[in-house]
Amino acid sequence: MEKRIKKSYICRDVNKYHIDQDLVHFHIPTVGDIAVFEVVSIGKHKTIQGFDKRNAAIYPGDQIMAAFGTRYATGQFEGYVEMNPFHEYQILGAGGTVGIIHSMHQRFTSVGPTQLKMIGYAVDARGEILNTKKARQPEMMPYTGAAQSLTKIILSIGSSMDSGKTTTAAHIVRGLKKNGFRTGFIKLTGTVYTKDCDLNYDNGADVVADFSAMGFPSTYLCELEELLNLHETLLMQINAKELDYVVIEIADGLFQRETEMLLTQSRFMSGIDAVVFSAGDSLSAVQGVKTLQEMNILPAALSGLFTASPLLIKEVKSKLNLPIYTIDQLATGELLQLIKEPLGSIA
Repeated sequence: MEKRIKKSYICRDVNKYHIDQDLVHFHIPTVGDIAVFEVVSIGKHKTIQGFDKRNAAIYPGDQIMAAFGTRYATGQFEGYVEMNPFHEYQILGAGGTVGIIHSMHQRFTSVGPTQLKMIGYAVDARGEILNTKKARQPEMMPYTGAAQSLTKIILSIGSSMDSGKTTTAAHIVRGLKKNGFRTGFIKLTGTVYTKDCDLNYDNGADVVADFSAMGFPSTYLCELEELLNLHETLLMQINAKELDYVVIEIADGLFQRETEMLLTQSRFMSGIDAVVFSAGDSLSAVQGVKTLQEMNILPAALSGLFTASPLLIKEVKSKLNLPIYTIDQLATGELLQLIKEPLGSIA
C-alpha cells in the first residue's frame, strides 16, 4: 500500500505532482523548492503543521512534503539551504521549512533536530521542480509605497525573539477592535507557522496575512527590495484601504538582519504611523530604545514581557520618559491616544 504523504502548511496549494527521485543526486536546491522526505528520527519537531493548519504527529518512516528554506531563530535553530545536494536534511520549522542546521539553542542539543532523508523532488508534468515562491511570483507587486498610504500602520517590534511582540500586537488589535476600528494584521518576516496570525485573528483582527501567502518558507536572507515588494503585496492582499489600522509584526530582535534592514530604510519607515517596542526586561527596554534612537526612531510606547513585573516597569520609568502599557491596557485601546498623529523622527 502506498504511504500517505503528510503535506506541510507551506505546501498547502500543491495538488498535481509526481516525485522525481533522480534529481536528488545532482539538483542544488533553492529556497521554495518542494520535495518529499522520509522521517529518519524524531528530535525537536514531533509534529508538522499540515495544509489544514492541524499539527500532525510524525514518526520515523513517515513521508512528508516540505519546502527548502532558511531559518534565523535565536531561541531555536539557525539553518540554510546549502549550495550542494545532500541526502539528509533537518526540519527547521514546523510549517514545513527544511534545510541544513548550522547551530541551535543549547536547550535542544540533547534532543537535536528531526532528521529527514530525501526521497525526491515534487515536479510538474514538464518535469520542472515545483517551488512555492515561484508559484506566487506573478502575484508579487513592485514596491511603490502606495499601499502603506491607504491605512494607518502600527509596527510591533521587539528586543529579541521572545520579547512579547506577538502578544503585544494581538492586544493592540484587541484594543482597536474594542473601539470599533476595522483592523488587519500582517506578519511580515519570520519562518512559516500560522500561530502568530491565528492569535491576532482570535483577538479580533478582521483579516490576517503573512509572508507564506506569497510562498516564502521564511524571509531570512531576503534582499531589501524583495521585502518591500512583499510589504506592498500583503497590504494590497488584505485590502488595506478598507481598514482603519493594520498592525505589522517583524520577527526577532533589532539586530536581526532583515529587521535592522527595514528599520533603517526610510521607504519602509515613512509609512509607519506608530512603533510599539516590546522588551523582555528593563535593561533590554532601555538599551533597545537607545538603539532605536540611533536608527532615528522614537517608539510611541513600550510593552512586552517586562510589563508583567511592576518592579521592572518602575526601573524603566526611572530611565525613560515614554509611555508603558501592559497587555491589559493595550487590550482596552489606551494606545489610541498616542497614535492619532503620524510617526515623527527624533532628528
